[in-house]
Amino acid sequence: MLFYKMKKNFLCFIILIFSFLLFSYNSKSNTDIINLKFSTWGSQSEIIILKELILEYEKNNPNIKIELIHIPQNYFQKIHLLFASNLQSDIVFINNLYAPMYIKANLLEDLSKYNINKNNYFDEALQCFSSNNKLYAIPRDISALVIYYNKNIFKENNILNPKIDNIYQLRNIAKKLTDKNHFGLNFEENSLYWAYFLASNGGGILSDNKKNLILDSKESKEAINLYKEMLYKDKSMPSKSQIGSMTTAQMFINQKLAMYISGRWMFPKFQETIHFNWDIMPFPASDKNKVYIDSSGWAISRNSKHKQEALQFITFLSSEDSINKLTKTGLIIPALKSSCNKIHNSSQNSQIFIDLMKYSKPTPVNENYSFINDIINEKIQTFFNSNYTFDEIFNEKTKHKIESLL
Repeated sequence: MLFYKMKKNFLCFIILIFSFLLFSYNSKSNTDIINLKFSTWGSQSEIIILKELILEYEKNNPNIKIELIHIPQNYFQKIHLLFASNLQSDIVFINNLYAPMYIKANLLEDLSKYNINKNNYFDEALQCFSSNNKLYAIPRDISALVIYYNKNIFKENNILNPKIDNIYQLRNIAKKLTDKNHFGLNFEENSLYWAYFLASNGGGILSDNKKNLILDSKESKEAINLYKEMLYKDKSMPSKSQIGSMTTAQMFINQKLAMYISGRWMFPKFQETIHFNWDIMPFPASDKNKVYIDSSGWAISRNSKHKQEALQFITFLSSEDSINKLTKTGLIIPALKSSCNKIHNSSQNSQIFIDLMKYSKPTPVNENYSFINDIINEKIQTFFNSNYTFDEIFNEKTKHKIESLL
């Protein structure tokens, strides 16, 4: 009986020791795993590719786990809250319109001290994320607006080789293409679109040095008044009531628009859904009057506890192989020069997005641009939807309010 008890106790002791060692091993294994949080926006097709890339990276780096935080709506509002609560991700997908805010607040890691070959990227894309000779994000793509157009409608109006050199020619062609079946061009209240008219005419919202408001310059006012006249006087653009429940993109797909101004993000959808002859031409720009270019890229939170691992992951995301997987969908124009020859081949002239780089400049923004843009968009909606003149809407009080944010 005594021997039996001793044997039983010994077995219990062995089991206890084994359990302890197993627990210790698992605890050690768990602590060896580095978890990185990665915040991004993006369409479902884009997220599918990102998930595939994450699985590939985790397979080759078993000690790294990537938690993808997809925020499809109100992205920057939610990112602001995460930073304010110190709950920000290690890796944050960002664009140049908001980057200055985070840079000024010292929330992003300076990547210029790491071994990043800037020669691999378009300089305009690097400028979008640079401040005081420091780089705060690795650019993924570049984004410029172009003119998508219905070749059938152009042909019906004997315009076979369209070339538009300025916004006044654009206005005249839009008038010519407008009839009872379709409008000449889409109308958008968002500054992303009408700012192109201003820049093409030698104006803009902010000066290139970001220190002065030029929205009230002669060139800017001529352009914004032309834009409004196309809607009300020429009737070559559809009003809100004429658009109805559709989007302007749907109007173009349904051949209710002869021309449609938008970015590369519409390219895959148009390839999939359009069943008529269409193509792309550049928005009118020149060496003197450059239009805007924007960029998106990957940044690292300054307070991340795993900066080196985060850098390794975004280096993987920005590699040629990874970028090519995003590029071949037609969704982006890569900021990585070597990937530009991988742009999805089609009858549509995708090269125009690259050629437009020569006549583009980064959108001038500062750390308060989101607030400036909110003020301007609110006022411009009143301007577009009333009989008030531009000077009546953008009076001295409004201009002073904007200038206080410069």
